[in-house]
Amino acid sequence: MDDASTALLEGVRRDYPDHVEAFGKVGLELAYYGDLGNAYLRSRGRHYDEQLDIGDRRNALESLKKITQRKKFGLQQYDKLRGKSAVPEAIADMASPFFGMLGLTMLLVSSVAKDFAVYLRGNTDFTEQVRARVRDKLCELLRRGDKVMLMSHGSGGAVAYDVLWQLSHDERFKDEFSSSKIDVFLTMGSPISDNWIRKRLLGAGRRSTERFPTNIITWENVSAEDDYFCHDKTVANDLKAMMREHVISTINDYRVYNHAMRYGKSNPHCSLGYFIHPRVAKIVVDWIEVPDVAV
Repeated sequence: MDDASTALLEGVRRDYPDHVEAFGKVGLELAYYGDLGNAYLRSRGRHYDEQLDIGDRRNALESLKKITQRKKFGLQQYDKLRGKSAVPEAIADMASPFFGMLGLTMLLVSSVAKDFAVYLRGNTDFTEQVRARVRDKLCELLRRGDKVMLMSHGSGGAVAYDVLWQLSHDERFKDEFSSSKIDVFLTMGSPISDNWIRKRLLGAGRRSTERFPTNIITWENVSAEDDYFCHDKTVANDLKAMMREHVISTINDYRVYNHAMRYGKSNPHCSLGYFIHPRVAKIVVDWIEVPDVAV
């Protein structure tokens, strides 16, 4: 079991111990493309100490597991974390519109996530290779007729959104998959609310329902305080046209506090802090409890 799955399990075990057995019966599938990003960064001279990072993630998870009460994930405990700072998010809030007006937002994205900047350009093999990793796994589940919750963290939310759009509208896939629905699209720390990012997602230039994926029933968006990567925390107001066009049932936004510590200081974007959070545990358990829709 990977650390994200372990964090999910620990969150369910902490808050909903009676649902641990049901959670254990859920098939957890990972669409991994980290190797593609790592290869690109290495080609640009970036160094990554994989063994150290895995060890630090293990330590972060062990620290999060020691928070045994859901109420401890609030502001009071968050304020006590070493290195906690609202500055990166504040800078992102102020800089994003300014850079957007100057056409320099790609430089801002590149400064914090070079591989995501390359993905957004959309004119490289890297973009399609990343989408293919997610798309192939999702298509496999939909062909089986599985009940699906699609989880994503950070830039993965943009990739998943693009894949969902492809399955809804791309000529290569829509005949087979346009009528297939996923129950829940769960985004954590996602940059999709940023106007500049959203303009670069698939379908942004289309009209009416062709602008959006049409295969999501419920969208749950979880954003952590001080997470610069999702400095705009709300999806529902930015994509309310999806509701107006009746291509989705509901979009819910949640503000949380991410208690993850990486390399000795607070890291509100860390995926482990999202996956183990009480809000995510509740979303997962609520999904497990909902019966399949009779057709």
